[in-house]
Amino acid sequence: MPSQIHRKPQSSFPYFPPPPPPPPKTPSFRDVSETAPTPYRDFKYARTRRRVDVSQRSQRSKVSEESNGAVSGPKPEVSAVSAKIEDVSAVKKVSKIIGVSVRDLKNRWYMAVSVAVLITVFSSLLYKNFSLQNQVNELQDQISNCNISIGATNSIEQEIDHLPSKNLKILALILSITLLSVPFLIFKYVDYVSKSRSLDNISEEVSLNKQLAYWVDLFLSVHPYAKPLGLLVATLLLICLGGLALHGVTDGSLAECLWLSWTYVADSGNHADSEGIGWKLVSVSISFGGMLIFAMMLGLVSDAVSEKLDSLRKGRSEVVEKSHTLILGWSDKLGSLLNQLAIANESLGGGIVVVMAERDKEEMELDIAKMEFNFKGTSVICRSGSPLILADLKKVSVSKARAIIVLAEDGNADQSDARALRTVLSLAGVKEGLRGHIVVELSDLDNKVLVKLVGGDPVQTVVAHDVIGRLMIQCARQPGLAQIWEDILGFENCEFYIKRWPQLDGMQFEDVLISFPDAIPCGVKIASYSGKIVLNPEDSYVLQEGDEVLVIAEDDDTYSPAALPTVWRGSLPKDFFVPKSTEKILLCSWRRDMEDMIMVLDAFLAPGSELWMFNDVLGKEREKKLTDGGLDINRLVNISLVHREGNAVIRRHLESLPLQSFDSVLILADESVEDSAIQADSRSLATLLLICDIQAKRLPFRDTQVHRGSFSQGSWIGDMQQASDKSVIISEILDPRTKNLLSMSKISDYVLSNELVSMALAMVAED
Repeated sequence: MPSQIHRKPQSSFPYFPPPPPPPPKTPSFRDVSETAPTPYRDFKYARTRRRVDVSQRSQRSKVSEESNGAVSGPKPEVSAVSAKIEDVSAVKKVSKIIGVSVRDLKNRWYMAVSVAVLITVFSSLLYKNFSLQNQVNELQDQISNCNISIGATNSIEQEIDHLPSKNLKILALILSITLLSVPFLIFKYVDYVSKSRSLDNISEEVSLNKQLAYWVDLFLSVHPYAKPLGLLVATLLLICLGGLALHGVTDGSLAECLWLSWTYVADSGNHADSEGIGWKLVSVSISFGGMLIFAMMLGLVSDAVSEKLDSLRKGRSEVVEKSHTLILGWSDKLGSLLNQLAIANESLGGGIVVVMAERDKEEMELDIAKMEFNFKGTSVICRSGSPLILADLKKVSVSKARAIIVLAEDGNADQSDARALRTVLSLAGVKEGLRGHIVVELSDLDNKVLVKLVGGDPVQTVVAHDVIGRLMIQCARQPGLAQIWEDILGFENCEFYIKRWPQLDGMQFEDVLISFPDAIPCGVKIASYSGKIVLNPEDSYVLQEGDEVLVIAEDDDTYSPAALPTVWRGSLPKDFFVPKSTEKILLCSWRRDMEDMIMVLDAFLAPGSELWMFNDVLGKEREKKLTDGGLDINRLVNISLVHREGNAVIRRHLESLPLQSFDSVLILADESVEDSAIQADSRSLATLLLICDIQAKRLPFRDTQVHRGSFSQGSWIGDMQQASDKSVIISEILDPRTKNLLSMSKISDYVLSNELVSMALAMVAED
């Protein structure tokens, strides 16, 4: 309770300690009411309330005493004690009231002092604020005055500095206009000088206009990058002149004007933000020049791209290959040659064949695509160029090719061989050297020595007409030989292979013949004779170190020598001699190397044989051609020539001949249509059918006969087969597609001229 807590009041009044508290008095039941509420004590009015309580209590005490006295009677001792107690409690209450009032007064004093201090501090801060604001206003006034003075000073300085910059801008504008007018003045001067020279009749001197045009043309033609370089210089001049002009009409610096000029050149729409007449005029001029420059640039880029695509389309790019087969030239034999090379490279998974001719690349690729055979993985690359130019030869990597084939051109034999000779000279002039060997197709046998003399050992020649002429003569004497040659020369069946076998050194050739169970030895490539090939040497010939054996086998990896088999000797048949009988042979049409065929026939036929020559060449001209070819008719021993004039495709001309009496008939590709394989084959087929039909009608009908085909008796093909049984008919075919017609009818044997030559070229190129 607060009456039990004694605190020393912090005041200047003397402190009186309170009297000790009386012992607690237990109130009676009547003195304490259960429902009597505890009065609310407000310490603020405690003093007044306590004074009222004292007076009331004194009155109540008097009344109670009177009542007690009336009831219980006088008790003087008890009343005195209670009076003292009440006095003591009153004194306590008064002291408490005095302490509370002192504290209340002290708190109010503290509050008043605090408010006074706060008011003082606030007033001082407010005063300082107003003073600082006044100082700030004064400083702002001073700063504005200073800015005004500085601005006036700067304006004066700018006016002073603007005088030389303005002069520079005017100078830049004048310089740009002068530079623009200089080319015009130069052209006018050149025109004036040219006109003055023409008026003075100075014919010895070239006009200045022509000289300038020549110098410009020479510069553009000699230097490959002259056009882009000239366009770059024109662009830089336009940017510089435009920058100078903009510097003269705008307030920007020279660097800014140069950059602005470049933006006008690069994008013609940037001049839309120009202000002022001068600025707009200059910007429009620069934009117009930029459009011209970019138009020229697009033209140059378009021309460069078109030229590059055109060079790729025409086959002018370089071939980056090695160990490839290179074919120089174009002829009807190319299709058969590519077919044979594709078959030869099939075991290797395909190869690379490069064809270079003086034809358009697209035309060559289109013709090759029309060829009806499978390339079997071999890629054919076409390039347009001349084999007589070293730059074109380097373009097809001639120094890295493993084999080079030079095809003879269709046309005149002498011109074709002359071109082949020049090609060999060009190949010999390659500085890098040649890795592979050269195979040259010639048309005339007389030019073989010259080509070998120029090319040396790496050059191998194949004389097409001589080979075909000899084959036709042999096939006429041995029916079916043409098919054998076709199988041997091609890569589809068995072919020739040359290989060295060290285990055969020191063995005789008669033992070599039986040492290969899967191949047939045909000859020996003798190392001591500089690699000369000897076919069917003597049985006693002993193989030396370095000799190679020539065999006929299915493939180069299908044969090898084995141990010598045991051979039981028996009695050999006696040599018998079959005497030669006279023959009667007909040659239809005229061939370029007719004199060579006549000399070969004179060596093969028996004395007294007849060679009939039926063609449309006049007699005197015919003798002249034979004589010019080196044939001396008087030196013929075994045969006699019988000349008949006529057209081999006209029936009445053929009927004038005794066709039923000839042992062999050779139908040649006529010289007049030799350039076109289709026309030559058409003429040969017509002649063949006419001869067979005439023979069938003249020969007697035979009841017992063996038909070689499935054609019925009495049909026109059956009659022709009967006629062909009497005499051997050999046709020279140039186009391989014509072979199917003859093979189906079986009325004639044939020599596939171009294909056999292509086979020979491919075989020599591969080995």
